[in-house]
Amino acid sequence: MSDYTTPDPRTPELRTPDLRTEVFGLAPDEDASTGGRFAQWLDAESIGFHDGTQDPEDIAQFLEAYRNDRRVLWSVHDDAQPAGALGYPVGTYGTMAHTMNVGASHIEAHQITAVSVRASHRRRGILRSMMTRDLREAKDRGTPLAILTASEATIYGRFGFGSATFTQSVEVDVSERFEITAPASGTTTLVAREHAVRLAEDIFASFHAGTFGSVGRQYAYARRASGEWGRERPVEDRSVRMAVHYDAAGAPTGYVSYRFAGWEKTPRTMKVVDLVASTPSAYLELWRYLGSLDLVQVVTWDEAPRDDVLPWALRDRRGYSVKATDDVLWLRMLDVPAALEARSYRGSGSLVLEVLDDLGLAAGSFALSVSDGVARVRSVEDGSGADITLSVNALGSLYLGGVHAATLAAAGGLSAADAAAVELLDTLFGRSREPYCITHF
Repeated sequence: MSDYTTPDPRTPELRTPDLRTEVFGLAPDEDASTGGRFAQWLDAESIGFHDGTQDPEDIAQFLEAYRNDRRVLWSVHDDAQPAGALGYPVGTYGTMAHTMNVGASHIEAHQITAVSVRASHRRRGILRSMMTRDLREAKDRGTPLAILTASEATIYGRFGFGSATFTQSVEVDVSERFEITAPASGTTTLVAREHAVRLAEDIFASFHAGTFGSVGRQYAYARRASGEWGRERPVEDRSVRMAVHYDAAGAPTGYVSYRFAGWEKTPRTMKVVDLVASTPSAYLELWRYLGSLDLVQVVTWDEAPRDDVLPWALRDRRGYSVKATDDVLWLRMLDVPAALEARSYRGSGSLVLEVLDDLGLAAGSFALSVSDGVARVRSVEDGSGADITLSVNALGSLYLGGVHAATLAAAGGLSAADAAAVELLDTLFGRSREPYCITHF
């Protein structure tokens, strides 16, 4: 992608004339030196998220990873900073695309990541300029929706995003009281590091294919799960172990990577780094393995589903404690008909939805007609007869079925002609299991 030179007339301008925006893809000849724009972008992002700046020897590996993800990077520069000021970008922003499982298909989602603005440059329109321009360009390319995972929950609602999937942080007592009642199956064993990345990628691909709400993963995920990369640097993390479950036929169907919290912590705790299971039996067998680790009293995991089956498989479910619930995916409609027609539904029925959108990207009235789980959507000129009126934020939250229409109605996110319309909306968008995403970006 070429550098940005001509502003889009639809995009709010930066409020200081000395600010300029550069947008670049990562070509094969991209400079991997510490003085290159990629390294400076990485360091600017690290400042925004309070991390240390990059080790020079790591830059080439991060460049390979980002290029593999096909990331596009945005940086805002201030050409009028005083002498002695840090010369890194004062704002960062990144995009990439992976698929999202919406049941009937895997839809391409526009992912937004690495959003930061230096404290010295807030309130100058930097974020609004980048976000608004990017969303418009994604819509112009025909992308149906945008997604992100938010470090701060107060930022993205004003750009039309709604929280759509959730996970739980759990603590499981694996002392003498721990017992899984389901019959044991297959084999779970530690795997050699040289095989771990491939196994992690293959197992996640199976999980992704069968899990509603899942988003494809970045290059770094399997490497961190295997211990080939550490949490902060692309160097080996020798504290991480990875166990794989093989079913009765010998096929790998799940993995868990984990790290000991240290002998100084009591009770003795094992922290799950990543747990991916493509079958229900693999999920329980990975927990059976974790519960069999010697010298461990507690296992913690921050990515458990809200409708987790584990407590129902335990002899004593009181050994399972939920410590927190967190939002994961935030979703924003760009092309309402394309997004609604892509997913699968439950049952049949018809509704007219009026979508309100301050940015004007997804505003309009749309007739949704579902027959045996398959949707057809058409634009309606006159929205005066809408069954449901809702904000684009509410539609983002509703889209995967992780939030009920009745809940949104009670919270003021949507209004309906009558209670029957809300009930039908919940029926159509409902799922037997909650949407589940374990990909952060």
